[in-house]
Amino acid sequence: MVAEALVVAGFAAAGAGAGAGARLLLRRLRRGARVPVPCCEVAVAALWAGTGAAGALELLPLVWLPVLLGLGWLAVAAGAVDVLHRRLPDALTVPALPVALLLLLPVGPAAVVRGAGGAAVAVAVHAAVHLLDRRAVGAGDVKLAASLGAVLAAVAWPALAVAAVLAAAFTAIAGLRGAARARRLPGPRSGGALPHGPSMLAATWLVVTCLAGVGAAGGAGAG
Repeated sequence: MVAEALVVAGFAAAGAGAGAGARLLLRRLRRGARVPVPCCEVAVAALWAGTGAAGALELLPLVWLPVLLGLGWLAVAAGAVDVLHRRLPDALTVPALPVALLLLLPVGPAAVVRGAGGAAVAVAVHAAVHLLDRRAVGAGDVKLAASLGAVLAAVAWPALAVAAVLAAAFTAIAGLRGAARARRLPGPRSGGALPHGPSMLAATWLVVTCLAGVGAAGGAGAG
């Protein structure tokens, strides 16, 4: 247990450093985004510590750790900007796809091929929704869908549909909570659309983590 605790502490410390890097990067973007200290540090540290613990306890295959660590970092960095500023920076969403495919290399060539196909499918679907209702899915969400679709298809093709439904549910719940809060508070009510990016990121991280964990359990059982 001591070894596992040290592993978790190491992942947490690395996550705090990566979170600090994310916060500084966001501030230096062309359209800088200021995220309060220590939001990024704490969030990335928590996600990385949980991922590291799951790997140390063999609840997740080690080959999936790079993907989940990268996905956790992106979820915090991009999600923070979308919540605070209602936008997803191209500096995060555009390079996320090649990085995702690179991080899938340890999983295997088949996963990379599925990832490329999943990225195309996810972009096509989100672009179609964007054309129908730009308030529901923004241009940044379409770009973000590429990297998220890649990792989802890499773990399993049905994960694309599961994550899409889960993300829609998360955004709907956030909308209901926001409407209930607006009714309780005096003053003018904002009619701005809710950011969908954080829901997409959270849903993808949960689905990929769960399905990768199921694969690990299945492999253990088969052994």
